[in-house]
Amino acid sequence: MKKAEVKNFGKADEVREFPFGKLELLKIGESTVGRAIFKPGWKWSKSVKPIAKTESCEAPHFQYHVSGTIRVRMDDGTEFDCKPGDISNIPSGHDAWVVGDEPVIIVDFQGMANYAKNH
Repeated sequence: MKKAEVKNFGKADEVREFPFGKLELLKIGESTVGRAIFKPGWKWSKSVKPIAKTESCEAPHFQYHVSGTIRVRMDDGTEFDCKPGDISNIPSGHDAWVVGDEPVIIVDFQGMANYAKNH
């Protein structure tokens, strides 16, 4: 029989730091959930690309946007903003950056297991 689990980002299983941000990971059940905190000045292509070593973010994301505004540019040139209260489903092949002076906090239920991880 499976048992219930409760975890808290305050006691993350793993924390990955990068310029202008960090990722807190929880492994719960068979899933990994990540809370990303991006400070003003964060941009994937500047902060995470040197770690990922890919031309654009290859992690697909299914996420809830807690605070701040993040702009996403897909490889095909499509751009959109994600704001507090939004749920987004973003396929691989994109760049993203913080818009404005408020930190962005995102809880991601899909694409963070290998995000910003040195290979």
